[in-house]
Amino acid sequence: MATFYNQAILSYNGNTTTSNITTGEILEVLSATKNAVVGEYTSDDAITYVVSIINSGASAFTGLTLTDDLGEYTSGTLTLVPLTYTADSLQYYENGVLRPTPAVASENPLTVTGISVPARGNATIIYEARTNGFAPIGTGGTITNTAVISGTNVSPVTVEETINASEEARLTISKSLSPATVAENGVITYTFVIQNSGNTAAVAADNVAVTDTFNPILSGITVAFNGETWAENTNYTYNEATGIFSTVPGQITVPEATYTQDPASGVIIVNPGVSVLTVTGTV
Repeated sequence: MATFYNQAILSYNGNTTTSNITTGEILEVLSATKNAVVGEYTSDDAITYVVSIINSGASAFTGLTLTDDLGEYTSGTLTLVPLTYTADSLQYYENGVLRPTPAVASENPLTVTGISVPARGNATIIYEARTNGFAPIGTGGTITNTAVISGTNVSPVTVEETINASEEARLTISKSLSPATVAENGVITYTFVIQNSGNTAAVAADNVAVTDTFNPILSGITVAFNGETWAENTNYTYNEATGIFSTVPGQITVPEATYTQDPASGVIIVNPGVSVLTVTGTV
């Protein structure tokens, strides 16, 4: 609700006098909310936003504009935008009925024009944005993006939504062989590199395990994890008849990633946590 004031001036014969001050209030009939369908995000994640505009007045509003800053923030002297609007993702409803999509005048900031809200009705704008290389993904990271609904003779309505970086381990595994060419009855080593790009360490309770079937079957294997020799049945199991190798769940742990932000570009660089498992045996 906006308050306004007014005072008149009376002039006569070179004299002036003022009236009393009148006070009035403008009842703001437009309100809005903004929500993310999911409250957490990871790198390169799709986030769906829903902006609901409610008109409690007896007259329709037309020609409104929605402007969304897509989470813009500053880092040093840089202005960074951690979300990228997904082209053609916009959907527009009036009183729950799908309507032709309004014009997207700009994708950064996201600017949607030509929005109408029926009298005593509502309009809903739904769109998707993806996290990009500027999105803070470390522990405690957040993205707060702000949208403003504006128009002629309308008090701007500001809404915002904050989502949090998901706190989880994100593991990948790669496997290599050395040497690639070996004589019969020769010795080879399989190396498994497990990387964690998440902001939380993979711990024993996560029950991480690696399973592989060696072909050709290895005999007389030795196993090491991060340089320390492992014991069969305590840390891993192996069947020389079938070649099936499995680590005991919970024996593999992987530290969390660390993150640095390039001061020149603002891009967030992921430095994965790494653990290495090696299996050596005779073919």
